[in-house]
Parts: sequence; C-alpha cells; structure tokens
Amino acid sequence: MQYSGKPRILILGGNFAGLTTARFIREQCGKDVNITVIDRKPYLLFVPNIPIEVFANRNPQNALHMPIEHVLFDDGIDFIQAEVKAIDVETSQVEYVSVERPGSSLEHIEYDYLVVALGARLAYDKIEGFGEYGSTLSDTYYGNRLRRYLHEGGYKGGPIVIGSSRFHQGTKGKPDWLPNALAACEGPPLEIGLSLGAWLEDHKLGGPNKITLFTPAPVIAEDAGEEIVAKFLEMAGNMGYNYVNKTEDIKRLTADGIEFTNGKSLEAEIKIVLPDWQPHSFMKDLPIVDEEGFVITDLTMRNPDYPRIFAAGDAAALTVPKLGTLGDMQARIVALQIAKDLGKVSAEKADEPFRPTVICMGDMGRDKGFYIHSDVWYGGKTSIMKMGHMIFALKLAFKEMYYRTGGKPSRWGLPLTELLIEHLT
Repeated sequence: MQYSGKPRILILGGNFAGLTTARFIREQCGKDVNITVIDRKPYLLFVPNIPIEVFANRNPQNALHMPIEHVLFDDGIDFIQAEVKAIDVETSQVEYVSVERPGSSLEHIEYDYLVVALGARLAYDKIEGFGEYGSTLSDTYYGNRLRRYLHEGGYKGGPIVIGSSRFHQGTKGKPDWLPNALAACEGPPLEIGLSLGAWLEDHKLGGPNKITLFTPAPVIAEDAGEEIVAKFLEMAGNMGYNYVNKTEDIKRLTADGIEFTNGKSLEAEIKIVLPDWQPHSFMKDLPIVDEEGFVITDLTMRNPDYPRIFAAGDAAALTVPKLGTLGDMQARIVALQIAKDLGKVSAEKADEPFRPTVICMGDMGRDKGFYIHSDVWYGGKTSIMKMGHMIFALKLAFKEMYYRTGGKPSRWGLPLTELLIEHLT
C-alpha cells in the first residue's frame, strides 16, 4: 500500500495495551509513521497493585497514576485527551470530544491503521445497590474509599463477600479452542481475599473465616486450570475461607448483604464485587465486533474484514480472561504486524500467532505473593502455581520497571520473571 505521506496510526486507549502498542510500533517502525494516542485521561492506571496500597493504608491515587504525556512526547507520539464517540470503519475516521474542559465540540481524525485498545466498560451501574452498598478495587477512587472504611473505623467486624458478576462473552467469530468464561477475570477476587484475610488477622478483626468467595462459574478462577484451582480451594478451605459457586449473577446489593439470581443470598457488611466487563456503547453494531461489542480478530490481532484495524487488550474478543499479560502479548503482535505491512520486518518474524497463557502474580498479604502460569484452559500442558516472599518482591519490581521504562518493559523482563519464579522459588 502506498501513502501520500507517512502512514497515520491511531491508537484508541492509553492504558497497558494501548501504551505498549504505541511504544513498540515506534520501536519497530522508527520515524516513518505518525502515531496518535487518544485517551480520556493523561495517565496510566496501574490496576494490579491497588490492593497492595489499600491494605497498607496508602492512598492508591498517589502511587498508581503514571503520567503518559511526556512518555509519548519523548517517543514523538501525539496525545489527545478525549473521549471517543464513534468509529466509521468505511471512511477510516474516529469521532471524539476533548475532555480537558467541558463544552468541547465533536471532532474527527482520519487514520490509515487503527488499533482499538480502549479496554472495557466496567458495568458497576448495572449492579443494583452498588453505589450505596458496594466496594471494589478496580480503580483508585473505589480503592481509596475502601481504604478509608477499613482503616478509619468504619468497619464493624461483620462478614465480607468477594466475587464477580456474570461476564457476557460473544460467540461471533470465536475460535473453537477459546473457552466460554462466566467471569471476566477472577485473579483479583483471589488476591483480594487472601490479602484481606491476612489484614483482618493482623488487625485482630478476625480472619479468613469472615470472608466468603463467590463465583458465577462452576469453579472460581477456572482459567487457571483444574489442578491449580483444586490446590487453591484446598488451601483456602484449610485457612478458613468460605466458598460459594454457581451464583449465576449478582441480583442486588443491600445494606445487609448480597442477593444472587440463583435465589440464594449471603449476609455481608462489606461487598467487594467485580462487575461485568462490557464494550463501550459506541462499539455495538460496528461491522468489526461480535454480538457483545468486542473486536473480532485473527491470531495476529487483525480484523479479518478490515485488515488495517487491530485490537489489543480487553477490547479484543480473544482476550479471555480480561488479563493484562494477554494485552501485552497482543500489543507486541500488533506492532510487528504493522511493521511487516510497512516493510520493516519479515513475515517470519511478524507472523508468530497469539498463543494465550494465563500469567498472574497476586498479593497474599504479609509481603507474600502467589504466581500462576497456566495454559491448560486453552488446551496446553503448563500448570504452575507457587507462593512466597520473592513473588511479592517481583510484583513490586515489575511495577517499578514499567514506570521506569514508560510502558515499554524489555523483551526479557517477563521471561526473566518467569525463570526466577519457576526455577528459584
């Protein structure tokens, strides 16, 4: 394909998948492309470490908002702080409204390549009673609200429930090997449950026996694989945790507890819930998405009907569960694919397909962490779970590395972490 000027690459979203994609496209294509990132906020929200900050009584807003404007500027990448309103795949245009100050008018921008990395809409507004009675740790606002409740005398010592709403996964374009997930991502409930159980003991407010973990699925964290889940449930049961499965979905939250659509309920003072992950409303009915609104791609993260449109991260239909490491894998694939189109890398280098693997590091409290590396849910044979202080230290170290590199960790960063954990712990 010939261009009258430099190819215009537009990336929608500036969190993990979007920022990583932008920076690796620049690395692969050099100065021969124009790159623009659009996001409604000028910072990356480092979601994985929110529980660590909250249970340590630190406001997560102070440590987990990584500014991205200067990082992009240093790479020669334009940034527009705006809310995306529409995508026209026929005219190759995106409509947006600047959100720096209220009252901005609708504008549009054209592209030669489009990368949809908008993440997902966390549908807390679909959970009846959440605003008044719910808690969560999916962003720093809600994290800080829970921190104050726990550390400033609000908590009265009552029972606690932690779990997920039902996730609605699309089927259009779904490959046969990709399982159906009933929860978007259940690493966070495990992490929150383990670290909160330790926090209760340390503050002499009880322990794991006050906590009930719940899931809409037959088993919690099913994407980790049967062997790992069985080990976790045995460990959690021995520690005193309560467990409820097959809840179907959350019906409502009340002052006294939580009600499920299967007709059952649990008493709870604190209701920590993860919502349904939904695509942004303007994505629905586009010709590039499934029936839910997630972008359909092949294993090179390219839409089969519009080959200059890619997706990475939670906005992609192949990202199941909605896990950061999957978004990182996809971002690197997208960068190589665009570089291949522009003659920068060979097809042999670029066409390595997406092979999903669940890799997760979580906090357990008391400076310990757990590590999961598994691909059995996708038909593979890897199934590793480990725990220890070194894993917690590596979780903290990854955040520092990510900040220091401005969202472009070295290619050996994650493999080295896996090597250290799997062979030295």
